[in-house]
Amino acid sequence: MKIANEQLKEMYLTMLKIRKFEKSASELFAAGKIPGFVHLYIGEEAVATGACANLREDDYITSTHRGHGHIIAKGGDLKYMMAELFGREDGYCKGKGGSMHIADATKGILGANGIVGAGHNIAVGSGLAIQHRKTDQVCICFFGDASTNQSTFHEALNLASIWKLPVIFVCENNGYGISVSQKRHQAIADVSVRATAYNMPGITVDGNDLFAVYEAVNEAVARARKGQGPTLIECKTYRYRGHFEGDPVVYRPEGELEAWMRKDPIPKVEKYLLENGVMTEEEMKQLNDDVDKMVEEAIEFAEKSPLPSLESALKDVYSDIVEEGRVR
Repeated sequence: MKIANEQLKEMYLTMLKIRKFEKSASELFAAGKIPGFVHLYIGEEAVATGACANLREDDYITSTHRGHGHIIAKGGDLKYMMAELFGREDGYCKGKGGSMHIADATKGILGANGIVGAGHNIAVGSGLAIQHRKTDQVCICFFGDASTNQSTFHEALNLASIWKLPVIFVCENNGYGISVSQKRHQAIADVSVRATAYNMPGITVDGNDLFAVYEAVNEAVARARKGQGPTLIECKTYRYRGHFEGDPVVYRPEGELEAWMRKDPIPKVEKYLLENGVMTEEEMKQLNDDVDKMVEEAIEFAEKSPLPSLESALKDVYSDIVEEGRVR
């Protein structure tokens, strides 16, 4: 599949933004500047980037506790994300959501979610809304391998299939559910085979191959826009960090991390861009410097943002019924 050079550059930029944002988040968390839990996406950049590159601004995504990459790939602003991680008032959720609950409905980001498997049914709800409005929008639902053992996964795939909803289910199989290997929590090798039970296409791709992810999701999005229903795509990838920052990661076999790091998705893309004349080394260096500056500005923005006031503790928690039956 031919991808325009400008889109390739944009995808490379997205991957860099995710990697550098996450590395900074790791350092800031270690320095005690970020409260709560942080689950990093380092190593999985090709999945969010390749998938979201097929979406329009009016399309939707649902995310997970490991959601920073999805949000950046869908157009999230690094400044508001970083402020949210810092628990500051200028964050996406006014500092009340933190790392696991960033949302921006104006960009179709229906929310990261700290509850495992909760995004499945939210995605089905958005797909039903799209169908009701008779538009050609789609929703990508991101989730991990272990969440496919949850009842929500099966309920969501069943309803999406019956109603032919425009939902693309993207499983980020990084091999572990917290500290439990997929080999121990599932009797199957490929999550994609579960699509058979719901009469929808199921495909497994290399989640560290940006182009493989892009092509698989491209086909699934095209099907969904035509009203042909959902697709289950399993992307086999790997998280370089622990389940959360502070995880001692004693459960990995010796040499496993190093083997996966040799398949790092970003150098793969850089090699392709150089060999095909899409970018020069000088242009790549400039782009890296630009992203470093973006992240630095995001950190500065977050540090200058005020903490939420005590008076705001109960604001935005409940909805008020107002005139004409509308809720705000």
